[in-house]
Order: sequence, then C-alpha cells, then structure tokens
Amino acid sequence: MLNYTEYDESQCEFLEIAPASELPDGERLFVDIGDTPIVMFNLAGRLYAINDTCSHADCSLGDGELEDHEIICPCHGARFDVRTGKVLALPAVEDIPAYPVRVRDGTLEIGLPKK
Repeated sequence: MLNYTEYDESQCEFLEIAPASELPDGERLFVDIGDTPIVMFNLAGRLYAINDTCSHADCSLGDGELEDHEIICPCHGARFDVRTGKVLALPAVEDIPAYPVRVRDGTLEIGLPKK
C-alpha cells in the first residue's frame, strides 16, 4: 500500500478537516473523506492519519489500543505503525495508507495524492 506521507506536499491536495482544537494531545479523531474512513492521532504534539480499516478483517483500527506509535486492531490483534501505515504484526500482512497531516490557520488538513 502506498504511504502517502512520503509524498512531497506539492504532490498532495490538502483537505480541511476540523479546527485543530478538536484533536488535543493524546486524542484521536475519526473522519470520512468520501468513502474512506480515516483516523487521526495527536501523539505528543505530532499529528498522524491512517486509514481506519484493518487490512486483515475490515475492523475499525481507531477503536484499538495505542502503544507508542502502534495501533492494535481490536478484532484480531494485528498491529500497524500510525506514522507510516506499515503492518507490524500478524494476522495482517498488507500495509494501510498513511496520510500527511498539517495545521494551516488553526485548521487540520489531510493530504491526498493529486489525481
């Protein structure tokens, strides 16, 4: 799966999501962009966004426990790195998309590849 965080910002179209105040430190925010569920994290002031669907069993990853930078799927225990979307533990074997996040004028924005 493509890791969109590796894109240069000029290759992305950034979409406004919510006021930055809606994602305080240590919290997560669920959003849908079209038919794509995304979960955003604020970890010690660093912002991350990943697809909210486990590549193993279509469960909501955002409902899982967070250990450091690893999200644990609540259905079967697969682990993913919230910084990159890389799968870290079975039963999942396929990475999930990770998206660049920025704050502009007090607003959270997620970057998607330009079409």
